[in-house]
Amino acid sequence: MYQAHLINDEESISDKSISVNFEDENILVNDEVLDWDISRIDDSHFHVIKNGKGFKLEHVSTDAEEKIITLKINGKVCRLKIKDKMDILLEKMGMSDLAGSQITDIKAPMPGMILEIKVEPGQTIQKGDSVMVLEAMKMENVLKSPGDGEITSIEVKEGQSVEKNQLLIRF
Repeated sequence: MYQAHLINDEESISDKSISVNFEDENILVNDEVLDWDISRIDDSHFHVIKNGKGFKLEHVSTDAEEKIITLKINGKVCRLKIKDKMDILLEKMGMSDLAGSQITDIKAPMPGMILEIKVEPGQTIQKGDSVMVLEAMKMENVLKSPGDGEITSIEVKEGQSVEKNQLLIRF
């Protein structure tokens, strides 16, 4: 189960959340079967038909650390904050703020190539600071710090290919 909230500058701009579940071959949105016609145009562009009305959808970026997906729907930018099962469970237990508090390194969220390193050893960073750009599936993904700290080492170089969960930065 996932939940999505429409956001603007990291703050929720709608109190509505959308729940998404994957059951068998169906996708359930707010417990109703998703009855849309979705056609993939290329890696990041889709054509969606709902109730006879067409929409152009573009996947602009994914921030895996902050769990934010940026889309363009008919040219209008839309940012969604995603909560997975663990986030929802931690929130229900009143521990949602603890999720990033003990993290001391950053690992690759997916295989790709390091395009840019934005920090250096000894630099002090805060939660949410951009630290690196990872290209994956022809898209640039900005990796952000999950917590505050000082960079102790950078384990990769620009232009280097990395695997999922490979250590990138220690702090």
